[in-house]
Amino acid sequence: MTKLITVAGPPSAGKTSVIIKIIEALRQEAVQVGVVKFDCLSTQDQAIYQKKGIAARIGLSGNLCPDHFFVSNIQDCLEWAGRNHCDLLISESAGLCNRCSPHIRDIMAVCVIDNLSGVNTPRKIGPMLKLADIVIITKGDIVSQAEREVFSFRVRQANPGAIITHVNGITGQGAREVSQLFKSANTVDNLADYQLRFSMPAATCSYCLGQTRIGENFQMGNVRKMNLS
Repeated sequence: MTKLITVAGPPSAGKTSVIIKIIEALRQEAVQVGVVKFDCLSTQDQAIYQKKGIAARIGLSGNLCPDHFFVSNIQDCLEWAGRNHCDLLISESAGLCNRCSPHIRDIMAVCVIDNLSGVNTPRKIGPMLKLADIVIITKGDIVSQAEREVFSFRVRQANPGAIITHVNGITGQGAREVSQLFKSANTVDNLADYQLRFSMPAATCSYCLGQTRIGENFQMGNVRKMNLS
């Protein structure tokens, strides 16, 4: 039985740095952690994790939506973690469109967001933030105390029920507190019959199937038009 935690957030929010600091805190309590990183085209994060001695695998979705790629592979990733005797598996994915839905019901869900993204960013992010159990805010050392408080307030407006905490991905400040929350995650050996917390982005159209030409004659399937009147 392995504990599973889904971690998501906008690109360059500091997810990998935060995860490493949390794992370092967990290692002091002899917790064996594995990481699976989902991305689109390329990532160097596997090398970063392995340099720290952390078991890690990467999955590149290519031209597929990373969420669809995630939900098709997460069971296999859980089995990989079991074979490697991991007490805890962290699934890391980037919220590339901010509409991403990588969280699973009854599985601990984390969103990482940074103070530099702008005070209006929390309201622009969908299920990835709004349905998370824990919201980790990074890069708080770069902005003023007033900006940190306003940003935290906006996060609270977007997700009133989440635990909001601050972690410094460079110094590790705040990581130990989050590591204790991670230890309380549910254990799971099979994700069959589990459900996502929210439906994934829908995009079944001609362009999904490889169409590149522009014009109504080439648009089929799930097509939505703007109201410009």
